[in-house]
Amino acid sequence: MNTKRIKLSVFRWEEPVRIFVLLLLLWTFGPIAIRWMDDTAGSVDQSIWLLILLSLIGFLLVTALSWWILKVFWLNMGLPPIFIMVSRFNNLEIWHQVLFFQLSFGLLLLAATGCLIALC
Repeated sequence: MNTKRIKLSVFRWEEPVRIFVLLLLLWTFGPIAIRWMDDTAGSVDQSIWLLILLSLIGFLLVTALSWWILKVFWLNMGLPPIFIMVSRFNNLEIWHQVLFFQLSFGLLLLAATGCLIALC
């Protein structure tokens, strides 16, 4: 029996690109779809959903830009590779790991809320 080894990746770059392209398509063809589903839909009805989509697109762009800037600065500062940092992270106590994940999630949620507030 021949089994293939599945490579697990922490962050695959294809997934955010697919989501970004899907959001761009929804943003482009959203008014046409809304007008097709409901002839009485006004431009205000369409604009609300488009602003929410635009905030999600902005959030993805800010997240991708932040990741790119982190990688550039990480290499230029001469810090150890990211996989060494991850292995050291796994040696932390469990409550340190949970606290770090909660803080990271809170910062991402704050950034997403800021993108939504900036557009609405």
